[in-house]
Amino acid sequence: MESPAGPRTRRLFGGSARALGDLTANPFRADRDRIVASPFFARLGGVTQVISPVGSGLLVHNRLTHSLKVAQVARSIAERLIADDRWRDLLDRLGGCDPDVVEAAALAHDLGHPPFGHLGERVLDRLARQRLGLADGFEGNAQSYRIVTSTEIRGAATTGLDLTAAVRAALLKYPWTRLDYPDPHPRLLDPPPRGATPPPNDPESGSLKFGAYRTELDDLRQAREPFVGRIPDWQQTVEASVMDTADDIAYAIHDVEDFYRVGVLQQGSVSAELMAWQRESGHLRAITDAALASAFRRPGAAIERLRRQLHRKDAWIADDDAFAAAVEHVREELVDGLLAMPFDGSIEAEQYVSRFSARWSTRFVEAITMTDQPSMRSGYVLLGCAQWHEVQVLKFVHHRFVLARPDLALHQRGQARLLGTLVEALWEWLLDPEEESRLPRRLHDLVELAEAELHPRTPDRIGRARGRAIVDFVAQLTDGQAVAMLDALSGRSGALWTDAFVL
Repeated sequence: MESPAGPRTRRLFGGSARALGDLTANPFRADRDRIVASPFFARLGGVTQVISPVGSGLLVHNRLTHSLKVAQVARSIAERLIADDRWRDLLDRLGGCDPDVVEAAALAHDLGHPPFGHLGERVLDRLARQRLGLADGFEGNAQSYRIVTSTEIRGAATTGLDLTAAVRAALLKYPWTRLDYPDPHPRLLDPPPRGATPPPNDPESGSLKFGAYRTELDDLRQAREPFVGRIPDWQQTVEASVMDTADDIAYAIHDVEDFYRVGVLQQGSVSAELMAWQRESGHLRAITDAALASAFRRPGAAIERLRRQLHRKDAWIADDDAFAAAVEHVREELVDGLLAMPFDGSIEAEQYVSRFSARWSTRFVEAITMTDQPSMRSGYVLLGCAQWHEVQVLKFVHHRFVLARPDLALHQRGQARLLGTLVEALWEWLLDPEEESRLPRRLHDLVELAEAELHPRTPDRIGRARGRAIVDFVAQLTDGQAVAMLDALSGRSGALWTDAFVL
């Protein structure tokens, strides 16, 4: 690996205010400790992964437990890569792969997720752009980067968490801004990197996923400076690629585990879908896309649509034989294995779930490989072909049999309405001149921070600063705090002092 005098040394200091004497301790472990000690990390225990933890009483992951498991998987991948002599020269050429960097980035990667998870992300993005006039809108990854670089307060100065450049670079799953950095912008490449394409219903809005707002662009450039000339501007660092792959693995395994525990995943429905495709794959492959879309309730049709989608989006790796083998392996492990024993909360059932998760985690980590010429839609670190297809099938099960449920949609529509009403109420509060002295202190501070970030000649500078402050403020709430704050603002709460914790 790199010597202390090489590029790794530059990565220690980039953007960090730490003194030279602090290097006797591992600065990347210090980064990890700062992240874990942050209140933004603690709040993830009250933020939705898939189902809101507020009052659910369900044994499901929240953003905190998800982040811990991503960190565990990411560190295992990093340690495996640096122990493998095949990748030594490639890792040195690309900038290294430090397990502490990877673990810290994994712990921090979801700090910016707002109340109600991905639903909250979509709602805040729409409100930020259409209601508050913020061209950058809202994006969870960019919000995480904003938190570690600017909105987290340490001492008297607003410095973020003062993380090393290496960890900040590893946070950048999407190392571009929404609209204009780098040049050419990744959404204009053919094909664009994963996440860079605009939403299909809003092609002028810029990339769907991006790693930083324009207010943090200088910091992004500085964090990535040690990698200039090593990797393309739009490509993840090795450490970011490890973190991203670990996130995919944890998501694929643990969300399936969650909904088995609470009885949402049923053996019959999952079996019918997978086995129907296996029986009728020849016929399903022969019908048109339009006919397939009209047969959306037919068992096997949904997973055939997945097969076609993989070929359209990921032709670099999509393979029909690997896909069929993945369907069979998931059927054996999930349908004939985990789902064959209904979860009853017993020690035996818990052990069964634990073995299922451990078996899949080990299988995926052991299948990690590297390439020196990644696809535009891949990173330098990736799963083997067979395991990549298995992740896609596991994620399909989650999407098809959990996220598409009408009862989940019912709750999510209510949560979307709640966030919209909360943003509107805070906007009205900010505009009330008689209430300026009684604004929540955190909101007042965020307005000042946002105003200071904007150029003095920015059109409607105060309005935009207020809009960004409201987005920052709402994004920092837990699910429960968002509910409690709206109850208080709407006059539904009768518990005066207990509502103060959200201010």
